[in-house]
Amino acid sequence: MNIAIFDFDGTLYKKETFPLLMKHLKYHPIYKKRYRSFFAAVLLPYLAYKCKLYKEEKMKYNMMQSYVHAFKGLTIEEVNHFFKTLAEKMIPDINTTVKGRLEQHAKDGMEIYIVSGAFTPLIEYVTKDLPVSHIIATNIPFKNGVYHSTEPITHVQGITKCQLIKKALKGKQVQWSDSISYADSYSDIPILELVGKPICVHPDDALQIVAKQKGWEILD
Repeated sequence: MNIAIFDFDGTLYKKETFPLLMKHLKYHPIYKKRYRSFFAAVLLPYLAYKCKLYKEEKMKYNMMQSYVHAFKGLTIEEVNHFFKTLAEKMIPDINTTVKGRLEQHAKDGMEIYIVSGAFTPLIEYVTKDLPVSHIIATNIPFKNGVYHSTEPITHVQGITKCQLIKKALKGKQVQWSDSISYADSYSDIPILELVGKPICVHPDDALQIVAKQKGWEILD
């Protein structure tokens, strides 16, 4: 089988999701009171990161974990509805060029994998009308139908992305040399190097340098 892997933020989706998540919580008609405790929890780690005292990966994990704590006491249905209303606002900002590639790859018989650090239900709602085979994203822990606040998340970022892709494909005969990967960030190089046809979408400066050195396709 051949697969096509798509990063989400900055690739399939034009923007970054976390600023949207923050705004959605801050101004939410029901849950906006929860924003203050979230913001207080992430302020110091973020400032430490800006002062180069905190690694980026650790900072991002802290922000995602603090964000999901805002769901304390909420049911699966309530959390899903929270993400559904945000997803409806995000769909117009899907990258149409990348979306067209995704749909064509699916027509060609490729398995489509979305890999993202964003929360799984958000990615599911945004991509619900796309021919996606599998989503690898940050799951929200629930227990007895309610958010399980004592269970830590597994934030899908960095090398974890590659590990989870390989885990999802364990036992399957993947033709890696004929497979394709789309990403926008230098941190996603391990995903791009998994396949024979890496494609960089509006790459950041560091990735652009690597892409030009290696002769990878660049979508601007």
